[in-house]
Amino acid sequence: MTAPVSLAWLDDAAEKRRVAGLHRTLLPRTSGSRLVDLASNDYLGLVRHPEVVAGAAAALRRWGAGSTGSRLVTGTTAEHELLERELAEFVGAEAGLVFASGYAANLGAVTALGGPGTLIVSDAGSHASLVDACRLSRSRVQVAPHSDVEFVETALATRAEPRALVLTDSVFSADGDLAPLQALHRVCRAHGALLLVDEAHGVGVRGVGGRGLVHEVGLAGEPDVVVTATLSKSLAAQGGIVLGDSRIREHLIDTARTFIFDTGLAPAAVGAARSALRILREQPERATAVLQRAAELARITGVDAPESAVVSVILGDPTVAVGAAAACRERGLHVGCFRPPSVPAGTSRLRLTARADLETADLDLIASVLGDVLAEARV
Repeated sequence: MTAPVSLAWLDDAAEKRRVAGLHRTLLPRTSGSRLVDLASNDYLGLVRHPEVVAGAAAALRRWGAGSTGSRLVTGTTAEHELLERELAEFVGAEAGLVFASGYAANLGAVTALGGPGTLIVSDAGSHASLVDACRLSRSRVQVAPHSDVEFVETALATRAEPRALVLTDSVFSADGDLAPLQALHRVCRAHGALLLVDEAHGVGVRGVGGRGLVHEVGLAGEPDVVVTATLSKSLAAQGGIVLGDSRIREHLIDTARTFIFDTGLAPAAVGAARSALRILREQPERATAVLQRAAELARITGVDAPESAVVSVILGDPTVAVGAAAACRERGLHVGCFRPPSVPAGTSRLRLTARADLETADLDLIASVLGDVLAEARV
């Protein structure tokens, strides 16, 4: 059958991606896989923890498989509101609001807090969800060079708009480096701007007991700091949350389209996240263990010690990076592989993520496999 003309361009686009080494293939996980996992964001090693699974099952039995509607109609349960209060208290915020995903939380927060009459200044390394939120916000947007506080200050000081919003990850997902949050907050406070910090890779890893980088640097509870986070990484579930001043929460309930028009987060995910948070409270040493394992991965791979759970091994060429990841997989090690557009051209890499529950035998295998694979890839 001849392909319709309207789809012919897809074949051309697919061929260009293949030639550039940017074609992607889904690799379904198998139950009981024996691969050592350095690719997931299960930083605390809680995805299969019996208490987390039991928390999900209990919520499933009590509330059913789905949330049945948007949060404003039938999608809010007592479980949702308990998680909001518990997580807000944990990170030192006044209030929280759960969304169906971390992506939806960022889209909802930025579009509701932005709009005409608002300047948004977003770090060049911000997550794709923040980038897309800027595009949808109808605000004037300036992209700041990575962690460039001076650029942010100039943009805020010279703006014509009455409102301003500064966006940054706390821990940047590709390189694992930390944002200069205290300096950013100082310039935001001086120029009447809100600071929105995506703590997706910070909660569970940075700060006392994993309370996040915002808490670590003393900004928890500041009324002009808005925190977004995901429940799908350290908290071993799915969903997102916005944390901050109670006025922010009320504003989002009334105006955030990804909250108003999306089906609420499934109760099982909420129950799992609450159980994971309870474990983190009881076992704060898990957060410390993540950074210790990350330092060991850095030593094994010969890169600088990281400030987070993310260890990036830059190989440059996307085809080389894909080949190295495949070679690792064949030898029992699952690693992440980041290529454009996830990272800039010329910086394709293996992205390794530390887990608190990596054992000595795991580290021995990791050292053996990566030693051989990287030696070949770096040639």
